[in-house]
Amino acid sequence: MNNFLQALVTLVSGLFGGSKKATISQPQPTPTQSGPTDMIGAPVVVSPRVLLIVIDPIVDAATGEKLTQHMKWYHAEDLIATFLDDTVADSSGLARFQVVKRIDVNEFPVKADGFRYTAQSYLAAIKTPSTSHQPDLIDYQDFLKRYNILELVASNQIDEVWAFAFPFAGFYESTMGGAGAFFCNSDPIPHTASCPRRFVVMGLSYERGPGEVLHSFGHRAESIMEQVYIRARGDVNLWHRFTLYDQIAPGEAQIGTIHFPPNGEKDYDYGNTRMVASACDDWYHFPNLTGATKQVNNTEWGGEIRVYTNWWLKHLPKVGGQTNGISNNWWQYILDPNRVKV
Repeated sequence: MNNFLQALVTLVSGLFGGSKKATISQPQPTPTQSGPTDMIGAPVVVSPRVLLIVIDPIVDAATGEKLTQHMKWYHAEDLIATFLDDTVADSSGLARFQVVKRIDVNEFPVKADGFRYTAQSYLAAIKTPSTSHQPDLIDYQDFLKRYNILELVASNQIDEVWAFAFPFAGFYESTMGGAGAFFCNSDPIPHTASCPRRFVVMGLSYERGPGEVLHSFGHRAESIMEQVYIRARGDVNLWHRFTLYDQIAPGEAQIGTIHFPPNGEKDYDYGNTRMVASACDDWYHFPNLTGATKQVNNTEWGGEIRVYTNWWLKHLPKVGGQTNGISNNWWQYILDPNRVKV
């Protein structure tokens, strides 16, 4: 095992080993800040510092049984460990998230209209979804204030937030706050411009599996790269070229999108057996794109959500230098939205 993999194993074991919950209070390395050498020299490693908030309320006061136990859902620790493995591998080691603080929450969050589930009302809603409270959206202002998030970001203690919760918790898969925040699979969080740094809040569900966690991250990547290339037109917009699939560009498919693989004909069409021409392998040689294609179908990426999303993420450019003023390492933008020009 090489030194990097050994270090990763040590990190994951330290965070999530055994039954002990991860809480890190020691100072962590500061992520590399962007600068001229980031764009021109070797691709930089970015280590976002994560505030992890696990909302897992007790639903049986007599036994202390938590919601995840009662419903037999995933453990957040297991989902995070898999996500860390996936992103490290997909980015060739350039993405190294650090969970620097964990908060465990024994209550249901407040909705935007002030509603809050009780254990009894929530279990009734999950049993009969048509009875769930609407509007579903969480009160993001309460959430940010309750956990002091704007101050933690402004004081450079954290870079983003992962909130693990449950169906009907009201979180977006991802959203962005801070000065200059832009669309990140949802509109920016209002009333956060006083925070001088942009930050992402990932809303993740321990009711879903590792593939859905990675899928949510993929939508974050799509939104951020759309902003990176927002002023690029025509052939200069390499992001739009990356996302081409056969249905919208017959004979010119590249990698596709998080929902549409190169041969996709509908959302989540990962198992499609139809053969199409795709320049997918060409992106492994970015920025030296030749346009060379090959015939592909679902056997190229697998027909399952996590396998496909890993395949998609692996194709994101991650080399040194720049093209038309944009870094050839797209991962640094996806991991740190403060590097994106707005």
